[in-house]
Amino acid sequence: MDPDAYLEMAATETNHWWFIARRKILSSEIGQLKLPANANILEIGAGTGGNLKMLSAFGNVFALEKDNSARTIADKNTNHQFDIRAGSCPDQMTFNDVSFDLICMFDVLEHIEDDAGTLVALKGLLKKNGKVLITVPAFQWLWGYHDEFLHHQRRYTTRKLKMDINAAGLHTHKITYFNTLLFPLAAMARLKDKMTGSSQASGTSIPPTWINKTFMNVFTSERSLLRHMNFPFGVSILAIIKNRQEEKHVIEGH
Repeated sequence: MDPDAYLEMAATETNHWWFIARRKILSSEIGQLKLPANANILEIGAGTGGNLKMLSAFGNVFALEKDNSARTIADKNTNHQFDIRAGSCPDQMTFNDVSFDLICMFDVLEHIEDDAGTLVALKGLLKKNGKVLITVPAFQWLWGYHDEFLHHQRRYTTRKLKMDINAAGLHTHKITYFNTLLFPLAAMARLKDKMTGSSQASGTSIPPTWINKTFMNVFTSERSLLRHMNFPFGVSILAIIKNRQEEKHVIEGH
C-alpha cells in the first residue's frame, strides 16, 4: 500500500463506520469458532494494528506486517503489547516457531500478487484443527480509484475465492458476501466515481456524525443475520476456512 494510505488508515480506523462495524462482525464470527483457551491467533497484514485489541479477546495475538511505517504505528498504538514481526506473503512468513489456531487476513489477500501461493503457505502455519478467517473486496466491476490507491491486485467473487481455497488443499467451511445492506449506495458511489473520473474515492473519509452512526448501525446489523444465512451479494466477501484433515475427521466420525 501507499505510505499515505497507512497514515489515512491510522487516522480513520478508530472512528470510521466501516472499520467499527467490520470489527464487530468479525468478532461475532470468531466468537462462533469455539477456539481453544489461550488460542494462538495470527493477523497477517495487520496494518496499523486496529484489529489487534479485538483479536486479543480470543487468545494470544501475533501479527505480521511488511511495511515498516505501519508496524511502527501498530506497535505504538497497542502499547508494545503484541509480537508484531516483519514479513511478507507467501515466502517470508517469519513464524516458523509458532503454529496457530486461527489465522486472520482482513482485506489483505487482494494486495498479494501470489494469492494462491499465500493460501498454500497459510496451511503450513495452522495447527491440525486450525482455521483461517479471510475478508476480501467483491466484484471486479466495482474496481475504482480506491483499489488503485490501496494497490489492490484484484477483487473476488465467492466462486473464485472458493476455487482458490480448495486448490490450496484447504476446506471452505463458510463463504458469504457481506456489507450487503449498503451495497446499492456503494455501487452507485463507485459508478459515479468512474463516470466523473474522480481522483478520490467516495466514502473513504469520516462522514458527518449522524451519517457515520447510521451507516455503522446498518452495517453492524448484518452481524446477527450472518449467524443464520449467507448473503448472495455484497461489497465484500467473508470466508472461514478449515484444514481438510479436520473436515475428514468430522466426516469419518459420523
